[in-house]
Amino acid sequence: MTLRDAKRIVVKVGSALLVGRDGALDVSRLDALATDIAACRARGQQLIVVTSGAVALGRAALGWGMRPLKLGEKQAAAAVGQIRLADAWARALGAHSHVAAQMLLTLEDTEARRRHLNARQTLEALLSNGAVPIINENDTVATTEIKFGDNDRLAARVAQMASADVLILLSDIDGLYTADPRKDLTAMRIPVVEQLTAQVEAMAGEPPPGWSSGGMVTKLAAARIATAAGCRMAIAHGHAAQPLLQLDAADAACTWFRAAEAPGTARKRWIASHVSPAGSVRVDDGAKRALGDGKSLLPAGVTAVEGNFTRGDLITVRDASGHELGRGLSAYDADDARRIAGHRSAEIARLLGYEGPDELVHRDDLVLG
Repeated sequence: MTLRDAKRIVVKVGSALLVGRDGALDVSRLDALATDIAACRARGQQLIVVTSGAVALGRAALGWGMRPLKLGEKQAAAAVGQIRLADAWARALGAHSHVAAQMLLTLEDTEARRRHLNARQTLEALLSNGAVPIINENDTVATTEIKFGDNDRLAARVAQMASADVLILLSDIDGLYTADPRKDLTAMRIPVVEQLTAQVEAMAGEPPPGWSSGGMVTKLAAARIATAAGCRMAIAHGHAAQPLLQLDAADAACTWFRAAEAPGTARKRWIASHVSPAGSVRVDDGAKRALGDGKSLLPAGVTAVEGNFTRGDLITVRDASGHELGRGLSAYDADDARRIAGHRSAEIARLLGYEGPDELVHRDDLVLG
C-alpha cells in the first residue's frame, strides 16, 4: 500500500509535532508539512488536515506552562491558540498559493444527522474549489460530554464524513509495535494490519508525556472507525523529512491498516442498513431513468412527498406505481421538499428563500434496490 494512488486524504497532525516543549510553534515542521501537502495537491490529490496544537499554543501565550488546566481554562487557551494555529497554517499553505479554510467541529457535529450533512457539504464545497480544510475540535464550546478528547478519533470521523480513501496519523512514532518500543527493545513494528483484533488492540501502550492527549489506544480506535468506513489508515512518523511523500514507497516505515471495502461502498452499505425510513418521495419516469443511469434525484422529477422527515433523514424513493426504487438521505425537510417538488433546481432559491442544494437526494447518498 502507498499514498500515491489515493484520491482524497485526511492528515492528522499531533500537537507534539507542531508545538515544542516551550510552547512555541515549530515553524520549520509546519513548512515541511505544507510543502508535502502542496506536492500531493500538484498530482491531483485532495487534502484535509486535522490539526492539534491550539490549546498548547494558547496556554503558552497565557503563561500557564504545563500545569493541568480546568475546563474553562482549557477553553480559554483554545480560544487564544486557535487563531494563532489557523494563521500559521494559512501562511504555510499560502506560500504554495493554496487557500486554507478553518473548520471547528465537536463530537455532536459528526453524529447528529443534520450537522453531519452540513459539515459534509461544506467539506465538499471547499475541496471542489481547491481549498485545504484545516479542522480542529471546537474546544472553546465543547464540554466533556460532547468532546472527542483527542484528534485521532476526530480525524477518523472526518475521513468517514468526507468519504476519504486514506487517513494518515502523523505522530512521534512510526507505527504500531508488538509492544511499547520505549520499554521493550525487542518490540517490532508491524508493517500491515489486515484486521483489528483483540490481540492487535492489546499492543497499544500508554500515551507519551508532553502535549499529546492521544497515544496508541486512540490511534487504534481511529483505525476501527476509518477502516469500517472503507478508509485505509497509516500511522507514520511526522518528523521525517517528507512526512507525507515518504508513504509513496511500498516499504515506507509506517503501519498500514487495511480497509475491507471502498469508501463509497461502505457509505452506501451504511445507508442501505437503515430499516426505518422517515418518509418517501414518488418520481416520474424521467427521474426513474436518470436514477438508473447513476444520477442524483432532482426536485423536477418528484411528483409527491410523503411523511414528515427532516434534512438528513433516510427516505424511500418510489416510482409512479409505488414500487421502491431505492433509499437515500434527503437534502431537505419534508415541507421544503414539497415546495420544490416538480420544479427546476434553478427555482429553489425563489421558492424557499434560500439557496439550497440542487439535488433532493445526491447520488452519493442514494442506494438503489
